[in-house]
Amino acid sequence: METPSKTHIGRKISRIRELRGMKQEALAQALGISQQSVSVLENSEEIDDNRLAGIAEALGVSVEALRNFSEENVINYFNTFQNDSKGTFNNHCTFNPLDKLMEVFAEKEKLYERLLEAEKAKVEYLERLLNK
Repeated sequence: METPSKTHIGRKISRIRELRGMKQEALAQALGISQQSVSVLENSEEIDDNRLAGIAEALGVSVEALRNFSEENVINYFNTFQNDSKGTFNNHCTFNPLDKLMEVFAEKEKLYERLLEAEKAKVEYLERLLNK
């Protein structure tokens, strides 16, 4: 009869750290230890509960997440997401985007007309000043 193998907590810490995009140096700084000490921790099969609680906090996970971590659980977690978009975006527009575009162009045209009228008024005012 085979004895069940112990889980290697250090490898789990290392993998979670990598998945979080964290370097050993960053974890070391969060724990107040050296990078070499983090390396030793990640090579340890067992870690005491107090140290494990600090590591879990630094990684932003629970102690249970550290203990129960497995690559299979991560894959299963991401496989539970459903994507019903079938290649399309689920933007249920209540308006026609082309109509909105035409409205913008009409507003732009009105703005240019007002700007042109203002410029004409300035020119007329300046001409009157020069003629006096």
